[in-house]
Amino acid sequence: MQRTENAYKRLLAGLSGLSILIVFGVVFAGSVSRYLFSSPLQWSEEIAKYAMIYGCMFGVAYAYLQGTQITFSIVVDTIPARIRRKLAIIVDAATLVLGGILAYAGYVFAAKRGGIVASGIGIQMYWAQIAITVGGVCLVIAAILRLASCLNKNATGGEA
Repeated sequence: MQRTENAYKRLLAGLSGLSILIVFGVVFAGSVSRYLFSSPLQWSEEIAKYAMIYGCMFGVAYAYLQGTQITFSIVVDTIPARIRRKLAIIVDAATLVLGGILAYAGYVFAAKRGGIVASGIGIQMYWAQIAITVGGVCLVIAAILRLASCLNKNATGGEA
């Protein structure tokens, strides 16, 4: 299970990094084109914006899987380890449900409004809006992996 989790972390980190690289490259190219050649790239802002959204979606799942998401650590650190393990299972289950809701809501949103064409790059907005669904699915997978890891540690008597 740990190998699967590590592989998924590497995938999410790579996709997040690629998204940020695209943002940087497109913004740099747009700046060079605008200020050196006085010919702005009309599509650069849209591509950067969509790459940033995808990067955030991958990053949310990565941060959750790493355990580096925002938490109320002052509360969590004060409760006993036994209760903390149960709380971790509840949080993972809630994240699984919320990720599923996010994926479904993103799909509904993209299906209803995805036919609109992006003015700068000329593609259907579906491809930008489906990022919400992709992020939800990534979060569901991350929650399943954490939940399985937590349940496995509880079954073997390890620390969560």
